[in-house]
Amino acid sequence: MTRHVHHDLKVYGGIKLFVGTGSPELGQKIADYLELPVSEREVLEFPNENLFVKLGGSVRGQDVYVIQTTSSPVHRNLMELLITIQTLRLDSAARITAVIPYMCYGRSDKKDQPRVPITARLVADMIEAAGADRYMTLDPHAAQVQGFFSIPGDVLTASHLISAYINHYLRAGMKNPVVVSVDLGFAKKGRNYAAEMDLPIAFIEKRRLGNDAKSEALTLIGDVKDRDVIIVDDEVDTGGSIAQAVNVAKQNGARDVYLAFVHAILSKNGAERLAELPIKHIVTTDSVPLSLEKKKALEGRLTVLSVAPLLGEVIRRAHEGRSVGEMFNE
Repeated sequence: MTRHVHHDLKVYGGIKLFVGTGSPELGQKIADYLELPVSEREVLEFPNENLFVKLGGSVRGQDVYVIQTTSSPVHRNLMELLITIQTLRLDSAARITAVIPYMCYGRSDKKDQPRVPITARLVADMIEAAGADRYMTLDPHAAQVQGFFSIPGDVLTASHLISAYINHYLRAGMKNPVVVSVDLGFAKKGRNYAAEMDLPIAFIEKRRLGNDAKSEALTLIGDVKDRDVIIVDDEVDTGGSIAQAVNVAKQNGARDVYLAFVHAILSKNGAERLAELPIKHIVTTDSVPLSLEKKKALEGRLTVLSVAPLLGEVIRRAHEGRSVGEMFNE
């Protein structure tokens, strides 16, 4: 793949924000946080489903941020992101940063069986080939996704937002709470949640049965008997794994069950499935837009925290050349 080489002087103009159709509300919140306007552009879809992007003004010499989540419709949102990045490159933007609150294909991160792709690497290559100089994303499913990019980036987590909310607003009503990682693959991130809330942790062991979204929860490692349980995960898709985790926790004597996850994909009947579970409360973020129907299905038990201040502050620091790690005492 041909690499683009440019910007030897590293001199950028002002911030320009472009918001994709996949995350309009979050993009506007980020713009409001930064007290900047959203830059105009036109996105057309032709009858043959081809997309066309036209900028509303010049970005020559500017520091540009494209905010676009790649949740459903995945391929339209991804292509819109790529086409927008290329359009900005052809208009001589000084630096282009792809701000991707939720990155698609994060689960396709390795060859764990013969004759399969590593699609997460392909997505990273396409973003770079389109002309991005940097990227930002939240809580990718696998940490090794960072190594798929040759361009620099900021891989952030919203776990501290969720942990702080639970500590301040839900913790007082809990009895002897314990964090439960939805599977062993999430154990390290689960420990981070437990550390941020100063709680013990338990783990659910499960085995993936095939190439679809189905899996089988096997057993629980740790003590949840007569305790309130906070089940944590990075994303919830159809809700199958979470449903199994809730059932295993209940079977092992858990009292009230709380759910905490960053990306509320909730595809198909995921929201309805969660609504049927014996869950006290759900805490998630707006990294993926939730429809009114999904919110209504979970009404009264759902809190959606905004990641706009987090992403907005990182954008500001990136533009000013200041440390992002300072935000997390790193």
